[in-house]
Amino acid sequence: MYNLNGKVALVTGAGRGIGRAIALRLAREGAAVGVADIIEANAVAVAGEINKDIGRAMAMRVDVTDESQVEQMVTQTVNQLGRLDILVANAGIIQVSYLLDHELEDWNKLMAVNVTGVWLCCKYAAKPMIGQGPGGKIIIAASGAAKIASPRPHGAYTVSKHAVLGLTRSLAHELAKHKINVNAYCPGIVDTPMWEKIDREAGAMAGLKPGELKAQTVSTVPWGRIETPEDVANLVAFLASSESDYMTGQGININGGTVMH
Repeated sequence: MYNLNGKVALVTGAGRGIGRAIALRLAREGAAVGVADIIEANAVAVAGEINKDIGRAMAMRVDVTDESQVEQMVTQTVNQLGRLDILVANAGIIQVSYLLDHELEDWNKLMAVNVTGVWLCCKYAAKPMIGQGPGGKIIIAASGAAKIASPRPHGAYTVSKHAVLGLTRSLAHELAKHKINVNAYCPGIVDTPMWEKIDREAGAMAGLKPGELKAQTVSTVPWGRIETPEDVANLVAFLASSESDYMTGQGININGGTVMH
């Protein structure tokens, strides 16, 4: 267990899946949590879970592609929870399409959420961290797709996650003088609604029945099972703690062995 007592965390895309697991885990470690999601009802539900049984949380609806909303999200977190020590820029989307078939509008939307939205969250979250004095944790959602390309039809997602690693490394250099750690987590095949979408849409393109693509992919995992959101949250809790103080600029695999570098 990691001691996050007195810390304040902000998690985007926290209404379900990996983001929800991260918000709950950080709360269990003692952090007060800003729960942000584009679907307000989901954010409210997760914050309610925390406030009922675990600790202290507040819910916010935010579209991470809207700069004014991101700025307000950070301001609201600081005003209501007192400070900001940890950002988990988790919000992201996927689109199932081959690169040459992508429509420009869809490409721009994916990049806006997965790259620009992450940059905006980091930009505004870093400001109160710097103002508070040395220290802070910025933790970014990358993917195994940030390390290797896949033959599956989600090339734009792969491009966006490679960009996220570049952002992580560049920002780690810029913020090192403030002792703010910047790292990314790279999950594999996680049991979330995102993978249900991949299974359904990419599987159909390959002529597979629902569940077949997912089962085939999980069968390649050396650890022998699908990843859970809690597996990812375990790593994020470490990155949010003082135990990771000498680690920055890293894209850390958490994938059951599907990518081993």
